[in-house]
Amino acid sequence: MLRKFAVTAATLALGSIFATAALARPDLVHSPAGFSAGSIVVKTNERRLYLVLGDGYAVRYPVGVGKPGKQWAGSTRIDGKYRNPAWSPPAEVKRDKPSIPDVIEGGSPRNPMGVAAMTLSGGEYAIHGTNVPNSIGGYVSYGCIRMFNQDISDLYERVSVGTPVYVTSR
Repeated sequence: MLRKFAVTAATLALGSIFATAALARPDLVHSPAGFSAGSIVVKTNERRLYLVLGDGYAVRYPVGVGKPGKQWAGSTRIDGKYRNPAWSPPAEVKRDKPSIPDVIEGGSPRNPMGVAAMTLSGGEYAIHGTNVPNSIGGYVSYGCIRMFNQDISDLYERVSVGTPVYVTSR
């Protein structure tokens, strides 16, 4: 009887995780080993982002990651959260695509940041939405982590400034 209660309680708790974002596409999976609850883990080779929940579980999202030569690995933290952010292309992007405007306003269908962005400390990278949903699952960015807009909205609500982020190549 106690086991049945525990399974029911766990099922209800996990169901509530997804209640706030019915449109999001995350999967509940076993957690990557060695990371504490509340951490974000990006596995570049899998093109997946994991939000570690604890008790051996994580929420997994598909992502787009850095193109060959633009990938990175390391640890950082979320240092800002923004809804419908404006985007100014980094110097490297501007050099490769000089016709891009210096600023693309938030909410514009041309804005590559999508509906939300969470900037990462120590660089020009972010975890953000996208205006090109078919890029998710590929090696497509200059180092940022791209998510479907409904998925970045879901993740945005689950984490806060200061959340640790680990990017690995394996």
